[in-house]
Amino acid sequence: MEYLIIAAQLILSLSILVVLHEWGHFFPARLFGTRVEKFYLFFNPWFSLFKKKIGETEYGIGWLPLGGYVKIAGMMDESFDKDQLAQEPQPWEFRSKPAWQRLIIMIGGVTVNFILGFLLWGMVLFIWGEKSLPAENVKYGIYCDDLAQEMGLKNGDKIISIGGKPFENFGDLRRDIVFDEANTMTVQRGSQQVKLDIDEKYVSALAGYRGFFVMPRFPFVAGEIMEDSPAEAGGIEVGDSIIAFNDMPVKYFDEFKNIASTSRNETVKVTLIRNDSTWEQKVKLDTCGRMGVVPYGEDRYLTYGTQEYTLAEALPAGVSKGWDFLAANVKGFAMMFTGKIKASESLGGFGTIANLFPPKWDWSRFWKITAILSLILAFMNILPIPLLDGGHVMFLLYEMVVGRPPSDKFMEISMNIGLFFIMGLLLYANGMDAWRAWVGSGATAC
Repeated sequence: MEYLIIAAQLILSLSILVVLHEWGHFFPARLFGTRVEKFYLFFNPWFSLFKKKIGETEYGIGWLPLGGYVKIAGMMDESFDKDQLAQEPQPWEFRSKPAWQRLIIMIGGVTVNFILGFLLWGMVLFIWGEKSLPAENVKYGIYCDDLAQEMGLKNGDKIISIGGKPFENFGDLRRDIVFDEANTMTVQRGSQQVKLDIDEKYVSALAGYRGFFVMPRFPFVAGEIMEDSPAEAGGIEVGDSIIAFNDMPVKYFDEFKNIASTSRNETVKVTLIRNDSTWEQKVKLDTCGRMGVVPYGEDRYLTYGTQEYTLAEALPAGVSKGWDFLAANVKGFAMMFTGKIKASESLGGFGTIANLFPPKWDWSRFWKITAILSLILAFMNILPIPLLDGGHVMFLLYEMVVGRPPSDKFMEISMNIGLFFIMGLLLYANGMDAWRAWVGSGATAC
C-alpha cells in the first residue's frame, strides 16, 4: 500500500507538471494562430490509452510515462516530421511566424513551470507555514553515522557554526556544507568548543550521499510495540523509558541501538522506567539485535518552530526560497561538471524522484515536492540542448542575430544528437537507480 501511495503521488505530480508545461507552449501557439496538431500527456509510440480530436488538435494520453508533448505544425521537434517540412510553409505553421513569436511559444513551457514552482511554494507557506528545527533546540546533540564520524563529528556534539557562519536551521546542514563548500565546522563537545576542518572530499561525498549523516538525538521511550515482536513477548509496553541494557546505562535511542546490534539472537536484560518505578525485563533479541520497539520521534522532545505567513508575505517568500533552491542546484550542476561532485552519486531517475514522496499522503509535502520538481523541470528544459526548449531557444536567438535560421539538415542532425544525449542521460540516471536498488537488495535485512 505504501508503494501505491508513493506511485500515485509521483504520477499525479508529474501529470500536473507535464500538462501545465505543454499548455505553456499550446496557449501562445494558438494565440499567434499556430496550429497544434497533438497535445499529449505521456508518450504514445504505437498506440494511445486515450485520444480525442477537438477542432484541429488531437488530445490524448500515452502509455509511456516519461513526459508529454505538443506537436506544433511546421516545427522540427521530436516527431522528426520531415514530410511536412518538405512542403511549402503554410501561414498557420510555426516556421511561418516571426522569430519573436516563435521564441515566446518556445519559452512558454518553462515560464509556466517557473511561475508554478514559485506560486506553489508560496501557497504552501501561506496555508501550512514553514516548520523548521532551530539548531539551538537540538538540546541532546546529534547522532552520527559512519561518514559523519569520519569527518570528525561525535555523538552528542552540538553544531554551532559552519564555514564561519552561525548554524541556524538543522534541516539546512547538508546544504550549508555542500553549496557553501564549507571547510570548517565548530561544535560544542561537552564543555568545550571544537573546530573541525572539513576536507573537500567530504563536501563532494555529501552532495550525493544517501545515508542520514546526522540526526537529532532523543531519549529512548517506547512509542509503539511491533506485533509478535521480542519486546511484546518480553513485556515491554508503550511509554516505557529504556535506561539500561545488560546493566550498561543508556539514555538515547542510538546508544541502545548500537549496543543491541552486538547481541543478536541473545536473551538480554532491559532496564526501564514505568510509572515512576524501575523494572527489569528479559528480552530475546532477533537475528538483527532488535526488540521490535519503535521509539517516539524527536518531535516529542525537541521544539520545532513554525513561521506563519500572510498571503502578501508568502508569495514573495515563495519566490525567494524557490530562487535560492534554483541557485543551489545551478551551483551543484556546475560542481558536477567540474568534477567536485560525482554524477554517479548525484544523478537519479524516476526512482530517486519517487523517493522524495512520503509513504503516507501529506498534501503539504506533496505540493512542496511538486513545486521543487516544477523548478527542476524548468531549469533542465531551458538548458541549451537540442530537442529541449533551451535548444530551440538557442537556435531562435541565432536566427534573430544573423537574420536566417540554421539549415534543415543542421537542425535534423542537432535534434538527433540531442535525442541521443537525452536518452543516454535517462538510461544512465534510471540505471543508477536500478543499481542502487540492486545493491540495496543485496544487503542484509539488518
